[in-house]
Amino acid sequence: MPQEKLRSAFLEFSRLLAGAVFVYSGFVKGIDPLGSAYKFTDYFVAFNIEFLEPFALPLSFILSAAEMLIGVALLAGVHMLLASWAVFLFMAFFTILTLIIAITDPVADCGCFGDAIILTNWETFIKNVVLMFFVTFLLVKRKRYNPFFRSRLAEWLTLTCFLAIILLIFLYSYRNLPVIDYRPFSTGSNIEEKMSVPPDAPADEYEITLYYRKDGETRPFTVDNLPDPDWEWVRTESTLISKGYEPEITNFFIESAEDGIDYTHEILNQPGYLFMLVSYDLERSSEKSTDRINSLADWSFSHGADFICLTASPDRQISDFIERTGAPYRFYHSDEITLKTVIRSNPGLLLLKEGTILAKWHYSNIPHADAMKKNLLSYSIESRQSARNNLVTCKYILLLLLAVVFLKLIRSGSNRLKP
Repeated sequence: MPQEKLRSAFLEFSRLLAGAVFVYSGFVKGIDPLGSAYKFTDYFVAFNIEFLEPFALPLSFILSAAEMLIGVALLAGVHMLLASWAVFLFMAFFTILTLIIAITDPVADCGCFGDAIILTNWETFIKNVVLMFFVTFLLVKRKRYNPFFRSRLAEWLTLTCFLAIILLIFLYSYRNLPVIDYRPFSTGSNIEEKMSVPPDAPADEYEITLYYRKDGETRPFTVDNLPDPDWEWVRTESTLISKGYEPEITNFFIESAEDGIDYTHEILNQPGYLFMLVSYDLERSSEKSTDRINSLADWSFSHGADFICLTASPDRQISDFIERTGAPYRFYHSDEITLKTVIRSNPGLLLLKEGTILAKWHYSNIPHADAMKKNLLSYSIESRQSARNNLVTCKYILLLLLAVVFLKLIRSGSNRLKP
């Protein structure tokens, strides 16, 4: 009997572990669907299958929803026969895929936990191998689970409700901004502080090997043990042996679109408030809020605030955009990948004060100029409070789901597993 109890406990642990990992993985990617789409695009480019790029966003939704739905089904114990097969096949496919990615290393970060947890490709593969052990045990013992509901219709309705709520949360994040921002450009962050390196921070350490040749023989030497002058230098190799401190933000710059001069430090430290419109690609940016953006720019200039646009688009596209929209603000160049990280919206708007991000808006939520107050700090505080309210609402939805699940488990816990 003790052995049987131990087996049952391990089975339940496997179910809860796999469910929790899948719910977390699906959630952190699902609330940032554009980020997941960008990662899909990176892989498509790396594997020379760029023709799949139009499917990046739909695949982002499908993958995140599938992960979270499988995880919720496991945690709730609903449709365990189907959920056990689904999680096993899912893990089998991605364990093989992550091994290939770890060997070829086409992209540095696999993105399996979005921006919440950054893992190397080998760390991701090892994580999958470990989780695969529990998932396989769950599949082998799947028939030990009693049906959660007596009616199959009830189980399918439960899964359908979960899926609907999951997709609503993901869709809200896509049409607005991620309800939780794990990136270094989150509201409240000071950009220049996250770009700086502390004076006492450790630097990268390299092992230097110098190769010299003499009488047709090439030998390696260290810096402290160099050969006599009769040897001819051939090449020098450096190997990274210890990674030093790396700031959270590494490739953010603000260059003039006219002369290429770097204004990063000057703009981030200018006094007062700054509206920063971000559009990584002007040709692909939405123009639904153009009038509102232009009105806000005019309002900011007349109230002592600055307004600029950061883009990775070339000068010709900037000129076409100004002619097409009548944009009254200045344009600066920056890195495309970094701009995609700054805000998940094209275009998106930031409010800064001396380099600190006070508020962020999706293009569908650009504030009206007549809604602005003279005290922009108060407005930004209100905006941040609104974002927190959205996050709290999302948490309440998830807690409500968990409460329903645990109530069901308490009611049926005595006969969850067959003897």
